[in-house]
Amino acid sequence: MTSKKGKTSFIFPVIIAIVAVSSIAFLAMSFTDDSSMDTSKQYGTVDTSLGSPILGSSDAPVTIIEFGDYQCPHCKKWFFDTKPIIVENLIDTGKVNLQFLDIAVLGKDSLSASAATYCAEDQEKYWEYHSTLYSNQLGVDNGWANTANLKKYASNLGLDMDLFANCLDSGNYLQRVLKNTDVSRNVGFSGVTAFMIIGPNNQQDLIIGAQPYEVFKKVIEPML
Repeated sequence: MTSKKGKTSFIFPVIIAIVAVSSIAFLAMSFTDDSSMDTSKQYGTVDTSLGSPILGSSDAPVTIIEFGDYQCPHCKKWFFDTKPIIVENLIDTGKVNLQFLDIAVLGKDSLSASAATYCAEDQEKYWEYHSTLYSNQLGVDNGWANTANLKKYASNLGLDMDLFANCLDSGNYLQRVLKNTDVSRNVGFSGVTAFMIIGPNNQQDLIIGAQPYEVFKKVIEPML
């Protein structure tokens, strides 16, 4: 979905107000413990048309846009610590849906890892492959997401390997990932875990960092 312009609200009493932040600053943040970070900023339109398929009901009143890199350790932390509770309590109940928007900036393998998810999407296995990447994440550019391993994950999921390998080797979705990364950077993100919450009346909130479920619940419940 595409969100309209809105103001974000404060999540915690202690916040860092950011007026203008360079991409370099956000990239540096991605290597720190961002679980307690919070910020607010006004954002324009976010185009998710080239992002992931929707997880959950397309009719859900609230959408979470997740900005992430498959080599980001804080993205992995959120995937394991918070996302399962959101899926159980909000997505599976039809209240919320989720889309993932790539920020493939942390290393050379980030780009190919994101592209591989869309090759898996061609065979209707996007979210399974997405989960496999976070389950196998070991660090930045240390080999876990090289071409050979990306193909191994696809094989383990039972994908047609001729189709998958041809898609990956041809770089079929690299431009899609680059465009998503540009969208994320234009919003103001460059490698740090972030989430935009869009309500039914296009109200908009921003959550920065691998925050716990209670933070998401506090933002989402008033929108329902």
